[in-house]
Amino acid sequence: MPSKDLQPDELSELIAQIDADRAWLLLQIDQGRWPELRLDLAALERELGQLLIRAAEDLEEGNNESNK
Repeated sequence: MPSKDLQPDELSELIAQIDADRAWLLLQIDQGRWPELRLDLAALERELGQLLIRAAEDLEEGNNESNK
């Protein structure tokens, strides 16, 4: 798969899409889906949330530095 450098607006959109998927996963967990995987999926959802927060912060810092 060829590597493509994403622009900040494309990265923001990607982060938003992944966050929407994370929210869907959380909703499914809360509704009792996949009870045998609940603990693992909940841990995955938390880690994904933390990753998305860091990615958004890094993107914002990069935008702020490029605007100087």
